[in-house]
Amino acid sequence: MLPPLLLALLWGGSQAEDLRFQLQVPKVVRVQEGLCVFVSCTVFYPPDGWIDSTPAHGYWFKEGTHTGTGLPVATDKQDREVHIWTQGRFQLVGNPQDKNCSLLIRDAQKEDAGMYFFRLERGNYVQFNFMQSKFYLEVTDLTQKPDIYVPQTLEPGRQVTLTCVFNWDFEECLAPTFSWKGAALSSQGTRLRTSHFSVLTLTPRPQDHNTELTCRVDFSRRGVSTERTVRLNVDYAPKTVVISTSQAKASALEPQANTAYLEVQKGQFLLLLCAADSEPPATLSWALEDRILSWSGPLGSRTLELVLPVVKPGDAGRYTCRAENRLGSQNRALDLSVQYAPENLRVLVSHANRTESFGNGTSLPVLEGQSLRLLCVTQSNPPAGLSWAWGGQTLSPSQPSDPGVLELPRIQTEHEGEFICRAQNALGSQHISLSLCVHYKKRFMSTAFSNGVFLGVGVTTLLFLGFISIIVKTLRKKGTQAETPTQAETPTQAETWRPKVSRRSTILDYINVVPNAGALARNRKATPSSPSWPPPPDAHSPKPKKNQKELHFVIHSSPGPKSATQAPESKNNQEELHYAAFSFPGLRPWETQAPKDTGSEYAEIKFH
Repeated sequence: MLPPLLLALLWGGSQAEDLRFQLQVPKVVRVQEGLCVFVSCTVFYPPDGWIDSTPAHGYWFKEGTHTGTGLPVATDKQDREVHIWTQGRFQLVGNPQDKNCSLLIRDAQKEDAGMYFFRLERGNYVQFNFMQSKFYLEVTDLTQKPDIYVPQTLEPGRQVTLTCVFNWDFEECLAPTFSWKGAALSSQGTRLRTSHFSVLTLTPRPQDHNTELTCRVDFSRRGVSTERTVRLNVDYAPKTVVISTSQAKASALEPQANTAYLEVQKGQFLLLLCAADSEPPATLSWALEDRILSWSGPLGSRTLELVLPVVKPGDAGRYTCRAENRLGSQNRALDLSVQYAPENLRVLVSHANRTESFGNGTSLPVLEGQSLRLLCVTQSNPPAGLSWAWGGQTLSPSQPSDPGVLELPRIQTEHEGEFICRAQNALGSQHISLSLCVHYKKRFMSTAFSNGVFLGVGVTTLLFLGFISIIVKTLRKKGTQAETPTQAETPTQAETWRPKVSRRSTILDYINVVPNAGALARNRKATPSSPSWPPPPDAHSPKPKKNQKELHFVIHSSPGPKSATQAPESKNNQEELHYAAFSFPGLRPWETQAPKDTGSEYAEIKFH
């Protein structure tokens, strides 16, 4: 609120004893400390006592100063002394001859505040103090700040120009002193200074982002100044990507090294956090190998989480966090290793040009003499140690570099049994068993055997060679008997039973082999003249040793014509019986698996 004296002056300034003397000036002039202000003033006075060439002089006095003995604060009269504390700061810039009494105040000080009046001198008559038209100077604290103009986009390596401007009310005010300060100035900035603004040229760096830059304006030698500070916003590509991990929901995050490698156990909780330093904020994404798992939107958060509530073996691999904005991109990778005990254990069997997979407890039939390759495979981390065992004994690996391989080049009887593969690492173990059942290669079966007696072609050949001598002897005997037919028989009848041997006939034309003749003999009635089915004592071979088989053959020959000296025989006794026994040592072991037969097997051979 203005003081009462000032109010009285403001209300009565326009009144004067002589209305021909008038002064137009603002009632109140406000200025901030250290700044300058222009006080516009117009004066009117009568044309008495002066001509156009008469000089006019004006004076500005602070209220309370005697115009005759006191010093003015400003005047245009060169030989008139002014007050020392306003010298050089207060200046009468208007020409009273042109009715202009304007005043310029530079570097306003708090002590400058007060009431001021104007005095005009021109000729002998115009000697007037305009006491009714005064103005009041109000000096306030300096609050005005300069303005800094920064380009919208600052990029590293691109030179830019920044301008600091202080707005003046009057152009004739003296230019202040401009100065710059800030971390970005270390990049060899060029500072240009003009009367009312300052220009700074610099080349931003990524580290200049978010740093302060200040423009300072000094107005007086008393240290009155003002300044404005801006924060630089330097756009740059992602320069730092950090991956942090947490293996518990409540645990703190742990930053990973540049070459990050992390081991976790199956079933654990895992949190992966990616953070990137870039401007503008980069778009973040998580990828496992080549598969994108999650991403953030543009200009979103500067971090991106990836949560694995229950880690599985399939979660292992290289995780890559990618940060990208319009200026570039950067990646950071984390190799995740999931540790777990052996699982999914199985055996791959290669035989007979094919490969099959077998689970635990499988029975595998194979042929004797066949080759077999067993490969034990499992899934585990760290890799499990593999070993093979058979019959309670650990087997040496076929390939020391790959202990999961077991090769059996030629299957033998003794290979039968349970083969066990064991997989073990630091987290646990697992085993799988495979039972090997050895079968034997069967020979071609003769159509003459019906009771499961299997003889090879070679054995059959040996059999016939062994019987040749017996058969020939029997045929000769029959031939002798045929030469003396009985009286009841006629030559025609003799020709009927006599074997017709031709060149094309072979021994097979005369032999009919009936398997298991012993069974037939048991069903047949024995007569007194017939020999019993068990072979005579002289026909038995020595007791067969282990793995030997004894075969008995009963040879029947059809009777020929009897001689007159031969005793008549029964009708039922139409055949003669001959016996032969053969032993086959060293039979194959598979025959020992069949039920033991302590008796003898018989084959019946009939001669026609």
